[in-house]
Amino acid sequence: MKEKNYMLKKVVLRGAMSIPLGISLGYLITVGISLVWGQGYYAPCVPELAEAMGSEIRAVVLQTILYAVVGVAFGAGSVIWETESWSIARQTGTYFLLSSAVYLPTAYLLRWMERSLEGFLRFFGIFAAIFVLIWLMQLFAMSRHIKRMNERLKREKQGEDS
Repeated sequence: MKEKNYMLKKVVLRGAMSIPLGISLGYLITVGISLVWGQGYYAPCVPELAEAMGSEIRAVVLQTILYAVVGVAFGAGSVIWETESWSIARQTGTYFLLSSAVYLPTAYLLRWMERSLEGFLRFFGIFAAIFVLIWLMQLFAMSRHIKRMNERLKREKQGEDS
């Protein structure tokens, strides 16, 4: 029971701490979109979203709330990687499902994707490719870290045996 309470506390704390990160990363996305498609000006949101919301400020408020929700989900979900009783495949699948379930509807609501099956599939493909790329980078980094730790332990053991 204590372990479940500890994990719940960790989920809540990480989720809350990730709100500013979600908002910050979301606004970095708007800067990136503006650099690529902004034609020399900063667009705080996609123009179609501002039109649908009735004003740019309403669109930006919705966008900020959704960025916070994404931050909470990704931050709280990071606890999945610490569930030692789960296989790496289960951790990866669960985290991917959680992040997809939050990020894809957010992207749809914020008009980041074309509102069609083709648009959704294209966006999902990009999302999945980025997920796999980040996962592989973390896997390789962790493998190098473990290799270095093992080498250090081996050197220390050899030093003790001398």
